[in-house]
Amino acid sequence: MKYFSTRNQNNFVSFREAVLNGLARDGGLFMPEIIPSFPKSFIENLDSFSFQEIGFETAKKFISDEIGEQKLQEIIQRSLNFPAPLVDLDEDIHILELFHGPTLAFKDFGAQFMARTMEHFVKDDNKELIIIVATSGDTGSAVAHGFYGVEGIKVYLLYPSGKVSGIQEKQLTTLDKNITALEIQGTFDDCQHLVKNAFTDNDLKNKLKLSSANSINIARLIPQSFYYINAVKQLKRNTKKIVFSVPSGNLGNITAGLIAKKMGMPIDLFIAATNSNDVFTNYLSSGNFEPRKSVQTYSNAMDVGNPSNLERMRALYDDNIERMRSEIESFSFDDEKTVIGIKEVHNNYGYIIDPHGAVGYLALKKFLTAHKPNKIDSIIIETAHPAKFKDVVENTIKAEVKIPPRLAECLNKEKHSIVLDSNFETLKDYLLNTC
Repeated sequence: MKYFSTRNQNNFVSFREAVLNGLARDGGLFMPEIIPSFPKSFIENLDSFSFQEIGFETAKKFISDEIGEQKLQEIIQRSLNFPAPLVDLDEDIHILELFHGPTLAFKDFGAQFMARTMEHFVKDDNKELIIIVATSGDTGSAVAHGFYGVEGIKVYLLYPSGKVSGIQEKQLTTLDKNITALEIQGTFDDCQHLVKNAFTDNDLKNKLKLSSANSINIARLIPQSFYYINAVKQLKRNTKKIVFSVPSGNLGNITAGLIAKKMGMPIDLFIAATNSNDVFTNYLSSGNFEPRKSVQTYSNAMDVGNPSNLERMRALYDDNIERMRSEIESFSFDDEKTVIGIKEVHNNYGYIIDPHGAVGYLALKKFLTAHKPNKIDSIIIETAHPAKFKDVVENTIKAEVKIPPRLAECLNKEKHSIVLDSNFETLKDYLLNTC
């Protein structure tokens, strides 16, 4: 399998090169030359496969020509060592809990897989790999814990100062060894812009071996498709339709779901649920992509004003927005409505949902109200444990949210971060002087 740049479909590279470079030289994102299909027998017998076996069968279609099957199985076993259970709210509405990994967020799936894959690729290299990653909260902690202590790799986490939750910041800034937190005086979009500039800067490219761990990296995206397939398996019955409601910011999560669908999974529709940063919702409605400065919300992992993975989504649909609209709907909700969503889910179902999941719930509710479809299975993606947003959730439901031990452990640790402004030359000088 070869991979092309979303900005030049004649520019092909190997999976190894796509993973270690993170971003194409022309600034595009890497995509597989084809989306492989599952055999009919795999789909019909999905119940017989474990989560790890689903991951292996999926991954080998994208990379088995570069990583032997035995090594790939080892990577999968080390990466998928926590569950992604489907929890019923009622007979037709389900929650896919993706917060059972080491940092209690869905990004653990991609970060763990990517760390093991990169570790394999750089084991014989003489030059240290420098990973720079922009985070609006959960990406940074997932990447930090995935790569913590990995030899031959240093990780720099860029996060917007004052725009992540207190618990998220603790997860970002309390590791040592090969992990460094860079506190950027700006927004997530500023952080993402700095990362993209670093990959196109000739001085940095010539002097450092750079890669990224954001969802711009194809190794983050592929393993996220695993849990969509596993969710379909857990439904254990045939229905007329399967709909996923996906909290959406940088659009990596929904792109992974679209890949699973295009591989043959019987998924009928995706709902891209956005907060006040509704750039994608407006794009789908108007056909015009108009990025803008992000605003801070309770669902901060979705605070993205210029979503990178839209390039991949457009590539999947050959830039045909009508085809995209036939498989994706999108709705947006502000913080006031998000709080209502948290309260409704708790009052109606006795389930404690985080702000991101609440936006997903509201989007699903709006879809069901608008279309009144025949019987369907609806799956809301719950991307993070509600304890990571303890204050807003507790203030809303007037009940305690228990903090899992592995999250509580980091709260007593001392924060360590390096404050930088959002000027690229500042970041460039820092990297050249410290790496």
